[in-house]
Amino acid sequence: MATVDALKKKIKVVMFDQYGTVVDMQKGLTEIATPFLKGKGWTGNPGSFVTWWRRTHFENSMIDALLHKEHTPYREIGHRAVAYTLDRAGISYTDDEVRYLVGCIEKLKCFPDVPEALARLQTRYKIVVLSNGDPDMLEAAKAYHGVPFDNVISVAEANSFKPHVATYTKAAEIIGVRMDEVLFVANHAFDCLGAKAAGMHSAFIDRRKRPFGGTPHQPDLWVDDMKSLADRMV
Repeated sequence: MATVDALKKKIKVVMFDQYGTVVDMQKGLTEIATPFLKGKGWTGNPGSFVTWWRRTHFENSMIDALLHKEHTPYREIGHRAVAYTLDRAGISYTDDEVRYLVGCIEKLKCFPDVPEALARLQTRYKIVVLSNGDPDMLEAAKAYHGVPFDNVISVAEANSFKPHVATYTKAAEIIGVRMDEVLFVANHAFDCLGAKAAGMHSAFIDRRKRPFGGTPHQPDLWVDDMKSLADRMV
């Protein structure tokens, strides 16, 4: 595990997960789902609904990656996950409503500390996104999160969802750096673990105050939020 001083000398690119790390997915989707679910007469917890949706999406993404077939677009995985979650909750819906909910992912806003922190990091490093999202979704999102990344890369380039090793190696190849010149940043352990196992350094943004887990691929940095990361790395 590299020291902060060693990282600052070595790192050329700080690479970010987008959904849940740069943009606040849980809060944003809960705000969107709340009036939708109320309109359906569903009296459950909208936050729980969003958690079911996100967990189902993640599980289906991992299944898709492990099948080693043609990569399924994020949006299609999302449609399946939302439909399943609505079925689970006993809520009737139309295909247009499913598409609406998934389309809202493109409109999510940053966590409050992200823009300033990333601007500080960008004074010293290239800042790049590597996301499970589809290329057109990531392009549409730029108008809403407003962060001027040096590059935004979709895992579609590698034909697999993260944390497949090919996603991280392809991203480094596109940027033109060695794997160990990248600090990968995520709000969830699986992405930090995948990047570290692939040969990158990693930083865990522990916003939710959760354990990382007993893996040999521990993060190089463990910080409370994005401001703390910028304080350490700039």
